[in-house]
Amino acid sequence: QVQLVESGGGLVQPGGSLRLSCAASGSIFSIYVMGWYREAPGKERELVATISDNDSTNYADSVKGRFTLSRDNAKKTVYLQMNSLKPEDTAVYYCYGFIKPYGLTYSTHYWGQGTQVTVSS
Repeated sequence: QVQLVESGGGLVQPGGSLRLSCAASGSIFSIYVMGWYREAPGKERELVATISDNDSTNYADSVKGRFTLSRDNAKKTVYLQMNSLKPEDTAVYYCYGFIKPYGLTYSTHYWGQGTQVTVSS
């Protein structure tokens, strides 16, 4: 079993900062991609940022220059530093992983339970 556990959401004023963390645990053979998606009320889930096993990062245009994704391989954890937050960043943020667990010959997609980020004055 593989689990993704998120932390760090909350309420912040416009212009403020938050850091989200996501730790992968369980019977993990290899992690190929980890990152974050978000889902705002009435909207589809969208990519925020991902990082691959070769350290290649991918950001949504709406967060470039404001959000930074990093990872600690030893801890199997990714961190999303969110600066200059805007009300339109309000959403449930979901951790994502493309992971190959022990016992399977293929990788598969995993999701965390989600953490609420609210940007409001």
